[in-house]
Amino acid sequence: MPDSQPQPPHSPSPSGPAHSGSLLLSGARLTDGRTVDVRLYGGRIEAVGTAGSLTARTPGPGIRVDLAGYLLLPAPAEPHLHGDTALTADATAPASHDPHDVQRRATEAALLQLGHGATALRAHVRVGDVAGLGALTGVLRARRSLRGLAELTAVAMPRVLTGVAGADGLALLRDAVKMGADVVGGCPDLDPDPAGYVEAVLEVAAEHGCPVDLHTDAADPARLARLAAMAGGLRPGVALGPCDGLGRLPSDVASRAADGLAAAGVTVVCLPQGPCGTESPRDGTAPVRLLRAAGVRIAAGSGALRDAANPVGRGDPLEAAYLLASRQGLRPDDAYEAVSLAARAALGLPEVRVEAGFPAELLAVRGDRLAAALSLAYSRVVVHRGRVVARTSAVREYGDSTSPTDLDLPRQGRGGRGEPS
Repeated sequence: MPDSQPQPPHSPSPSGPAHSGSLLLSGARLTDGRTVDVRLYGGRIEAVGTAGSLTARTPGPGIRVDLAGYLLLPAPAEPHLHGDTALTADATAPASHDPHDVQRRATEAALLQLGHGATALRAHVRVGDVAGLGALTGVLRARRSLRGLAELTAVAMPRVLTGVAGADGLALLRDAVKMGADVVGGCPDLDPDPAGYVEAVLEVAAEHGCPVDLHTDAADPARLARLAAMAGGLRPGVALGPCDGLGRLPSDVASRAADGLAAAGVTVVCLPQGPCGTESPRDGTAPVRLLRAAGVRIAAGSGALRDAANPVGRGDPLEAAYLLASRQGLRPDDAYEAVSLAARAALGLPEVRVEAGFPAELLAVRGDRLAAALSLAYSRVVVHRGRVVARTSAVREYGDSTSPTDLDLPRQGRGGRGEPS
C-alpha cells in the first residue's frame, strides 16, 4: 500500500513547539483491519504505509514505538470537565477556590484524563459568588503548566446575569474573557430570566468572538426552542449539555426540539457517565439516537470527576463511548466518534484521521477491533503533537506462573515501549 496522500495543513496548535524528532508507530492496526506503520513529524502525521515499509525520518533523532496488538485511533477530546471542583468528593469542607488549590486539582484531573487518551479538554469554571475569579485563575495556571502535554481551554460560568444581581455577574463575565477564558457559558436554567441570561451570554460572546457552551437539562421545549433560535448561526458555535430532560418529554415534542437544534447547528454534549454539579442527579444522557436521527451533532463528555456530583467519576472518554454503545444502542464506531471527532469539532479543533497531513493526536489501545477496545481498554499509548505524552500498561496473568502445575495460560503482553530507531 503506498503512503496515504497528504491533506491540506491546518493551523498550528498553540500548545508550544512540536516534537523536533520523528516518531515511528510500527505495526498498529486500524479500524478498517489494515496493519500499518505511521510516521509522525513536526506535530503531524507525515506518512502511513504498510507494516514494515517505513523508517524513522532522517536526518535527526527518531523514536520507534512497537504497537503490535494495538488499535490506533484519533485521540479523544473532553468537552465537559469541571476542573475547579474535580477530586473533592472526600473533602470535609467546601471545595477551596484558592487559585493554588484549584490549579493543583485541575492539573491532576487533566493528567488523569490525558492518561485515558484525551489530548484536548474544555474545563467549565464557575465565576462570581464565593469563587470570584479565583477558580478561573487556577484553571488558567493549570493550562500553562500543561502546555505541551494537553490543550486545556476554560469556559467562564457566571450564576446570574439578569436584573440587579446580574450586573455584577455580567461584569465578571467580561473580566473573565479578558483574563483568558476561551469560551462563554453558564446555566440559564438557574437564572430568574433564562432567556435574558442567554441573550447576555450571546452578547458577550459576539463582542469577543468566543464560542458559547451552556448547561441546560432542556426539559422546557419552549425555552429550548427560543434558545436554539437565538443561537442559530452564531460563530464560532454553540454547545448545549447535558440535555437529558429531552428524554423525559413526549416523543413528538422531543422530535420537534431536536429538529430545532439541528436547524440551529447546535452541538449537544451528553454526559453518559453521570451528571455534573450544575445539574440534578440524573444520568446526564440525552436521547442520542433521536438527536442523531434529526441531524444533531452529538459529543460526549465526562461531567463530574470524583466530586460531590459523582464521587466515582472516572473521566474516561472510552467509558463514555462504551456507555453510549451499551445503553444507547449506538454502533461502536458512532459511539467513539462522539468522544473523538465530534468532541474535537465541539471544541473548534481540526479533524484528526490516521492519514498523512492530519494532526498527530492519536490514541493506541490494546485490541484488534473497536468494540473490544471499548470493552477492555486497559493498555493505552497517548500521542499529542507528535510525541508520546502518556502511557498506561496493564499485564494480566492467570494462575501462579511459579507453580509446578503451570498450565501455560494466556497473558497480556506489555508492548508499546519506545526505542531509538
